[in-house]
Amino acid sequence: MSIISETMKKWADENEIALDEVQLERFEDYAKILVEWNEKINLTAITEPEEIAVKHFIDSLTVLKAFNIKKNASIIDVGTGAGFPSVPLKIVRDDIQLTMLDSLNKRINFLNQLCDELGIKAETIHSRAEDASRNKPYRESFDIAVSRAVANLPSLCEYCIPFVKKGGSFIAMKGKDGLAELESAKNAISILGGKCKENNDYITLPDGEKRIIFIIDKVQFTPEKYPRRGVKINKLPL
Repeated sequence: MSIISETMKKWADENEIALDEVQLERFEDYAKILVEWNEKINLTAITEPEEIAVKHFIDSLTVLKAFNIKKNASIIDVGTGAGFPSVPLKIVRDDIQLTMLDSLNKRINFLNQLCDELGIKAETIHSRAEDASRNKPYRESFDIAVSRAVANLPSLCEYCIPFVKKGGSFIAMKGKDGLAELESAKNAISILGGKCKENNDYITLPDGEKRIIFIIDKVQFTPEKYPRRGVKINKLPL
């Protein structure tokens, strides 16, 4: 058993997450494809096998510790990059209906080939989040939107919450400074129709790094004027 499989299996067993041989093999293949493509396009600064297992795969799967994803849930991963956290989640939970969005077409090409080689089904969208969420097929149509640390939380909420249907949830994955970001995002969350759950606890990865996952429930429809254009979202956060 390789270092990736060993690391993944140990963590999964400790956290009562079932990983079979087929899933472990998919993680092995994912790491190999990621490193190969990384030589052609910039996907990640993390290329050592154990670090890939911990900082990408296990980090992604911490969502399963923080949130009970219902069967056949529709999920959009906003700013997915190299497929984190959504592809690891799909490997473990093949029932989820996955959509991955990214603004860079080279990454979309990588994701399409990755899914083909891993044998998983997913839709990919080449678009900016603020444009895609104004399109009728995507606006307020997903059970879950998820994003891993692609922007500060007030801006991230404006990018992601418009995708979530009323009654759904936005899952924001953040690092050690997450609680400070949450304080600055409370106004944005309220304006956009969300409400953050109170049980915000840090999760420790096997390498000792801290992560925090915010669960923001969609309790009201997002006003039609949001999201704004990207420049305003970033320069003038709600």
